[in-house]
Amino acid sequence: MRIIAGEWRGRAITAPDGDATRPTADRTRETLFSMLTSRLGSFEGLFVADLFAGSGALGLEALSRGAARVLMVEQDAAAIRALRRNIANLRAQDRCDVRAGSVLSLGPAKEQPDLIMMDAPYDTGAGSVALDRLNRLGWIAPSAWISIETARGEDVAVKGFDVETVRHSGKASLHLLRLR
Repeated sequence: MRIIAGEWRGRAITAPDGDATRPTADRTRETLFSMLTSRLGSFEGLFVADLFAGSGALGLEALSRGAARVLMVEQDAAAIRALRRNIANLRAQDRCDVRAGSVLSLGPAKEQPDLIMMDAPYDTGAGSVALDRLNRLGWIAPSAWISIETARGEDVAVKGFDVETVRHSGKASLHLLRLR
């Protein structure tokens, strides 16, 4: 896996050991960031949340493209080790807030991210459940974009949100949502 664009373009990032985590493929990540760039224009200065972070590929890609900082939440121990190693290798510690634990254990928001990216386990509905909970806890800004990666054909439906677009990439579907 490599960073696709920006400050760290071409830099390698490592995936966690084991099969508990399924990293977003480079091609799928490229599709997602193309979709987001066409809507955001730029990542400059954004506060991004990378939930179900795994290796941190999504959050690190956002940082490479100019995001100011990233909150990364992951509960798998092997993934957290890989995530911290990737952050250290890119010397991005001062721009990353890593939280070890479940996305569902996050408390009320102290600040709302501009962009929330979720790559939850496939075929579990975890992304939809997490988005509903985060919304009730004040995490969703009216102007925020939310991306949820699912297995191809898996639906995302969360009360109060509109699915703006869905794009398929290999075995994955990328859903972009906004508050209604």
